[in-house]
Amino acid sequence: MDLLAWLRDADPALRWQVERDLAGEPAGVWEATRARVATEGFGARLLARQDPDGRWAGGAFFPAGFRGDEPQPWTATTWSLNALREWGLDAAVLDGTAGLLARSCRWEYDDLPYWDGEADCCINAWTLANGVWLGADVTGIAEWFVAHQLPDGGWNCEWVDGSTRSSVHSTLNSLKGLLAHEKATGGTSASRAARQAGEEYLLERRLFRRRSTGEPIAPWVREFGYPFRWRYDVLNAASYFRDADRPDERMAEAIALIREARQPDGTWLQRRTDAGRVWFAVDVPAGQPSKWLTLFATRVLAWWDAR
Repeated sequence: MDLLAWLRDADPALRWQVERDLAGEPAGVWEATRARVATEGFGARLLARQDPDGRWAGGAFFPAGFRGDEPQPWTATTWSLNALREWGLDAAVLDGTAGLLARSCRWEYDDLPYWDGEADCCINAWTLANGVWLGADVTGIAEWFVAHQLPDGGWNCEWVDGSTRSSVHSTLNSLKGLLAHEKATGGTSASRAARQAGEEYLLERRLFRRRSTGEPIAPWVREFGYPFRWRYDVLNAASYFRDADRPDERMAEAIALIREARQPDGTWLQRRTDAGRVWFAVDVPAGQPSKWLTLFATRVLAWWDAR
């Protein structure tokens, strides 16, 4: 099939990235499509769900009323901001939201102020990225990552329970937050060093192997699914290194896994989906060709092959 035509026939949140990264369209074309994220499709639908006080679903990480007797919901403020930022929404559309959240939104953990972050590495990483996007002062969170990096170079959300060994999930999400901060502000010498050490943590493991035995970490490293949310897999990790523009030969095996997952028609299949409440579906059920995963995988391979 005509893969580009199939990918272009998509929500503006996805289409503008296809136009820019795969089709090589002039900036005026993909920028016009990107602007439509605020007024059409996924972006417009999610913006319409924002509460007057700046939050979504009345909560920071969990929706108001969440009692823990259901799978993790994906509707609260942090998840909604993550989606809008990743879809390319112009931050100006959310002008005033940073201030609203500073006044009205507090973490479910210890009732801490929203832009101060909390104790979870992944949550702090998303808050760091969302904060620099919206213009909030999140300097303290960037410093938090430097102070909470573990001796092996990564991070683990379970550090609060005494863990001293890093997690690939926590490390990748932490790296994404630090990269967003660095791109927006330049970072500091300490935050740049922390990010580089975190990259080494993943590269030393070839993105998917245990350092101790060389065996794959787990089957889920090959189970690609969109939205990525907090989950680690080699496509998610390789996409980070593409965004950071850091090709490294130690990624070669992981790139091969991504290439092997390509279907004969050039698509990648959705391999997993997360349970839990959503505002609306943004990708296909498991087992079907995913336009989002096909976008991510195709541009990772193009970047790698063009080194």
